[in-house]
Amino acid sequence: DEIPTIEHAWLFDHFMPIGSYDPSGPCLEGWTLLSAFAALTKRLRVGLMVTGNTYRHPAVLANIGATVDIISNGRLDFGIGAGWNEREHSAYGIPLYAPGERIRRMGEACEIIKLMWTEQAPDFDGKYYQLKGAYCEPKPIQKPYPPFVIGGSGEQLTLRMVARYADIWNFAGGPPETFQHKNEVIDGYCTAIGRDPATIERSVQLVMNPNDWDANRTLVQNFITAGATHIILNLRAPYPANIVHSLTQEVIEPLTAAYNRTQQ
Repeated sequence: DEIPTIEHAWLFDHFMPIGSYDPSGPCLEGWTLLSAFAALTKRLRVGLMVTGNTYRHPAVLANIGATVDIISNGRLDFGIGAGWNEREHSAYGIPLYAPGERIRRMGEACEIIKLMWTEQAPDFDGKYYQLKGAYCEPKPIQKPYPPFVIGGSGEQLTLRMVARYADIWNFAGGPPETFQHKNEVIDGYCTAIGRDPATIERSVQLVMNPNDWDANRTLVQNFITAGATHIILNLRAPYPANIVHSLTQEVIEPLTAAYNRTQQ
């Protein structure tokens, strides 16, 4: 919170460590931890990158998100994705629907959450979710609602959802050329529905290597050149001592200074 060049702080939404980590290791629940994080900070925008729609009913998620936006005094970026982790779904008995259904469910969830954040007691009759007199009080502080962040890269369905519902799109995994191509796909979908593509911020998650700062700077610069407007620097545990300050000095400050020079 005291480092002004860091503008956002993101957590993830998983119930056990993912990737190559031991699934029996420690993993705090995302929204609960984010709520504590929001209460302990004053400036940073906060969010989950991204919450799995399959883990919670959208009406419940609307109430959770509104609560965090209130606790943070209007600093929530609301991240949502279709859900994907087979290990977690299997372990907890949560249905993992076919990819197409998961994405369509996410689309209905976006509609439900926006309704509950703007209307008093909306009804909703969708293919997957139904609501009747669904209150969410008090509403989020941000009006009309916190920015929606949608993560994913599937061109047939996910990026259509991005064009329709997202304020921020997040890309994770792949080279700058792929990122640039996906941006162009989003632009096309926006044009098709009469939306200005410039109204969607383009974000990317990049894993940082604390042993190679030159490579880190080059990676970030390549994505900026490819059109990224929001850079998320991903750190993997275990975290080296003072890693956030090192990241700021070695990557964020030099690239910010270089960008500012181009704007003069």
